[in-house]
Amino acid sequence: MKDEKLLMMILDSWDKPMVFADTVHIIRYMNLPARKHYAKWGDVLGKRIFECHNEKSCDTIRDVFKRLSNGETEALISDSPKRRVFMRAVRGENNELIGYYERYEPPSK
Repeated sequence: MKDEKLLMMILDSWDKPMVFADTVHIIRYMNLPARKHYAKWGDVLGKRIFECHNEKSCDTIRDVFKRLSNGETEALISDSPKRRVFMRAVRGENNELIGYYERYEPPSK
């Protein structure tokens, strides 16, 4: 089994949606729960993440992206009764930002 296939299987086994976007905000990967969660919007792979969010959310993503670019690792972007959403930096071998992913958690108590 190729490493890429194995990695996809591991990420697809996670029960919460996870969406990865690169530094120009193009959606490059969605795990299986994310593909199911966002299915009503059609295929969003290859689209800019801003095409999938309202203006307020886009502003939040831009703000958090700047913080991730300046060295932060993760930031809470939404905390609702339904779920908490985080953006987390993905860094390359030289610690350069190569993208970020959105991840979900159950709501805070």
